[in-house]
Amino acid sequence: MRNSASLTRVIGIANIVIVTVAVIALLVLPTAGEPVPGKAAAVGTVQPSAPSSTQPEAAPETAPDLPSGEPPQPVTATPEFAKQVKANELGLIPVIMYHRIMKKRLASIDRTPSQLRQELEKLARQGYVPITAREFATGDIRVPAGKFPVVLTFDDGHASHFALDAQGAPKKDTAVAIIYDVARKYPDFRPVATFWINSYPFGLQNQSDQAKAVQWLNEHGFEVANHTWGHPNLGVLPKKKVREQIVRLERLLKKLGAPLSDTLALPFGSMPHPKKVARTGSWGGMSYDFAGVFLAGAEPSLSPYAKKFDRNAIQRIQSNGKRGECRKWCSQYWLEWLNKHPGERFVSDGDPQRISIPRKSRGNITAKRIGQVNPY
Repeated sequence: MRNSASLTRVIGIANIVIVTVAVIALLVLPTAGEPVPGKAAAVGTVQPSAPSSTQPEAAPETAPDLPSGEPPQPVTATPEFAKQVKANELGLIPVIMYHRIMKKRLASIDRTPSQLRQELEKLARQGYVPITAREFATGDIRVPAGKFPVVLTFDDGHASHFALDAQGAPKKDTAVAIIYDVARKYPDFRPVATFWINSYPFGLQNQSDQAKAVQWLNEHGFEVANHTWGHPNLGVLPKKKVREQIVRLERLLKKLGAPLSDTLALPFGSMPHPKKVARTGSWGGMSYDFAGVFLAGAEPSLSPYAKKFDRNAIQRIQSNGKRGECRKWCSQYWLEWLNKHPGERFVSDGDPQRISIPRKSRGNITAKRIGQVNPY
């Protein structure tokens, strides 16, 4: 990682750059089924959009077999075992941010199905195992010993993220279908991800179709969580409007038969003031209290067990190559950096009840986790 003296300034600049790119892309190039951010409509109003042609169809009685999203069986880690697998559960974790998955990219933050597939296969070959944002933020990290957790996150609930075909399987070239394809090829690659949605999940207009999609994902181990109702810039809204945007989406999830959110992704990575209103609050008789609030991102995240981990502002990395503003900020750069600096990366001990770290790092763990430390 960069030296601590410049870290805050560098992260701030990177977030501004990434947020600006996202704002321009989403304002100029909206697609059917997405709320249009940044328009002059009142906060919380629903932006009209054309009916989606990618609605999940009713699954047949016998759905196709899919790789399991269940976490691996735990082991009991001793100091000797932790040393053997070079465990470092205070290391950095990449939380990768995706937007639309499109055959023809229309904005720099879009990825093609081929690009997504190549990146996920690269992660699988390198030993990364997906966990959800909920699991990450709560510290429930269940990854085989010697492997590295990665969090796959998809913003805006776009139609390219999920739909079912006539056979009841994830539709070809959607994000979910690609994740399952990679899991079939690499059995250690756990098929889970987090989808942060707005008022029209996966471009669907009908609430019954929305419920089918959200429930299917939850039943298969994916996380569907809060990205606000209308995707506004929370940094310019009064506190009451911020709470309204968050609670309206929570109400939708409840109507759709989904669990209430444990995580929130900030639209455009823009933090409200004060920032605590993003993580906990209430509006209209309903409360929220998130385990983690995620930024647009520029660097890998600290371990949730680290003393300096800030669950109010969790870093992410935009999925992209190394051109332009992504030269030192996006996924290709950071995955290469972590490979070159393996001592900085989170390495699992395979034991979710213990936190295995080199003895010299013991002072960096958060106080509430001290009892779980397994130093070597």
